[in-house]
Amino acid sequence: MLSPLELPVTVTDEAALLQSTAFIESDAPEVIRFAREAVSDAKNDLEKGVMLYYAVRDEIRYDPYRITLAEDCYRATTVLRERAAYCIPKAVLLTAAARAVGIPSALGFADVKNHLTSEKLLQAMGTDLFIYHGYSMLKLDGNWVKATPAFNLSLCEKFGVKPLEFDGRSDALFHPYDAQNRRHMEYVNERGIFADMPFEEIVSQFQSFYGKFFQQHPSDSSNFEEEKPLEI
Repeated sequence: MLSPLELPVTVTDEAALLQSTAFIESDAPEVIRFAREAVSDAKNDLEKGVMLYYAVRDEIRYDPYRITLAEDCYRATTVLRERAAYCIPKAVLLTAAARAVGIPSALGFADVKNHLTSEKLLQAMGTDLFIYHGYSMLKLDGNWVKATPAFNLSLCEKFGVKPLEFDGRSDALFHPYDAQNRRHMEYVNERGIFADMPFEEIVSQFQSFYGKFFQQHPSDSSNFEEEKPLEI
């Protein structure tokens, strides 16, 4: 768990962590509607944060093949419209929804190694190291907690992956082992916490690191069905 003092200076101003941006569209009517519907029965911010987490986790299908360099795909409104995304856009939506109901929030990024990457995705990406995995940082009950809403419940159940639960008090981080006790996710590098989506930085790193993938998929991402292997 990161305390406010450990957050980068650029995001310690809570006013900035409540603002709508071109990506974190917390003032967009559809984002406000989504957030308010998700927290309709909440009694406090902690309950709101938990309800928003599960709404984003399970109502937006996780699709690893939607990785893209298209700017519009990283906007919260696009995620709501498409109802499918990979980890970064899903974190953008959770961050936007949290701000829409008055919860200070930011985006966090880390590099993770997926020890269960399928051969198909490994060949496509050229690596089992996935850079800039996205999650949300939420300030709940006075504490900063990490919330990772990537894998929806139905996908986890289908592929034997432990679903990430979130109580608003502890970090929701990827499990190191799956339901069969196989090694799964390994965090290898923290990229930092940001008040807004660092789009240019991520695109530059993606182009360098995943050059083969984007040469083969130059346009917006392919739309794979949920039956495809669960990856990140």
